[in-house]
Amino acid sequence: MSIDKSAMTTDTPSEENGGLKTLDADALALAQMGYTQDLKRNYTWFSLLGVGFSLTNSWWGISAALITGINSGGPVQIIYGLMFFACISTCVGISLSELASALPNAGGQYFWANELAPRKYANFASYLTGWFAWAGSLFTSASVALATSSAGVGCWQLAHPDFVIQPWHVYVGYLVINIFAFIWNCYAKWLPVIAQISLFTSLISFFVILVAVPASAQTHQDAKFVFATFVNGTGWSQNGIAFIVGLINTNYAFACLDCATHLAEEVHRPERQVPIAIMGTVAIGFVTSWFFSIAQFFSMNNLTELQTTPTLVPFLQLLYQALNNTSGAIVLEAMFMATGVWCLVASHTWQSRLCWSFSRDGGLPGSKFLSHVDHRVDVPLRAHFASCFIVLLLGLLYLGSYTAFNSMVTACIVLLYISYSIPVVCLLIKGRDNIKHGPFWLGPVGLFSNIVLLLWTCFTLIMYSFPPVMPVVAGNMNYVSAVYGVVVFIIIIDWFIRGKRGYRGQTLRHEEVEAHITGEEIVG
Repeated sequence: MSIDKSAMTTDTPSEENGGLKTLDADALALAQMGYTQDLKRNYTWFSLLGVGFSLTNSWWGISAALITGINSGGPVQIIYGLMFFACISTCVGISLSELASALPNAGGQYFWANELAPRKYANFASYLTGWFAWAGSLFTSASVALATSSAGVGCWQLAHPDFVIQPWHVYVGYLVINIFAFIWNCYAKWLPVIAQISLFTSLISFFVILVAVPASAQTHQDAKFVFATFVNGTGWSQNGIAFIVGLINTNYAFACLDCATHLAEEVHRPERQVPIAIMGTVAIGFVTSWFFSIAQFFSMNNLTELQTTPTLVPFLQLLYQALNNTSGAIVLEAMFMATGVWCLVASHTWQSRLCWSFSRDGGLPGSKFLSHVDHRVDVPLRAHFASCFIVLLLGLLYLGSYTAFNSMVTACIVLLYISYSIPVVCLLIKGRDNIKHGPFWLGPVGLFSNIVLLLWTCFTLIMYSFPPVMPVVAGNMNYVSAVYGVVVFIIIIDWFIRGKRGYRGQTLRHEEVEAHITGEEIVG
């Protein structure tokens, strides 16, 4: 393998100096990591925040999985669960922001693991992290597409009460929405504008629904129902277990915080801008989701209808209860759908950048093909197409088993936490003060946040594997352990067949950078 000589002579951001082209500070820092500036830096801090929040979209996530939380603790579970997860996610955000500030790279957590792990274990730690992160992004895209498609099919059922929803109806919508999101990701100059549109769409939709639903509801619940009612519809005899298995709903509302880190090579001064996007996402996410949930619970009047609605969309039924008007409910649900579509666009951006950056280092089968950037549109189109195609295939799981599909959604959250935790473990082993700190570095607060992240990852790995309801039968079993098994099996097989000898890890990359400095060339 030989390092690309254009890394030091690229025409992308450069300055003229007596006829010589030199890299700007951002591209130079990237070259010192061993990478070329392949993508244009089109994002600003605001558009980066837009894409980060568009993907996480906490109030939307709560709405999409509303009934799970209600059955596993009721309003108490969601209201206080959101407060709990705001704290957990702040620690996760701080951990990610410190690393993104110190080592800004589109590879995100897999790159950090590669840099921070002991040399003997660096390649495998990085390889494992990259696979977990990419798998988590694919599963997330599948869940967003399904929730958005289900909302659309549910609206049709609400307007046509005799219509009986079949799984293939939802899958057709799933395909259409994914293709739409794929198209919007095919041209880089669109994406920062789309990110801002998505942010405003989400916030406007949030505000309209927040005001319209309580204002239109003919009856309202009292404060005791909203803040002190615990519902255990899981079949678990222990309320504590019921509460824990329902945490997946509120956890989903704060997932995917690493999104902005994978756009570090598309924004200037990423060491400052990426942490702003991450921490801003957590802050906006908590404020919107918490007040949104309170407003919806005050407006709820029949829990049984939400659980048994023929639309299969509890949130749509809640809107209909409050407005008592089919057209009004569909209009508000359409705003929810629009937010979901833009959320999927952001998710496709995220998964494609992960696929592309990981492939630059030989992390995936077909890496040479997947690491190509089409400079006509400044997008890694091959990685984008491959990721989206896999998401389309994952949707077929819904046709076979809705329960298995839900297990995949659970897996996406835990796999992402593991991908965050591996570089943090490497950081603590190396020593937090033994790396060059970025502008965002919180010292003891950062250490505390690292510990919280690691403990929470262990907790989710165990507790999110519990069955969501009792008694357990094939139709309600939690198959998340099987999902982990499949992912790990694929990783191990690929590692020994291809990755172990073909992965461009810490040692080789550092040798290539050193060779550039000394004017030599590494061949191998």
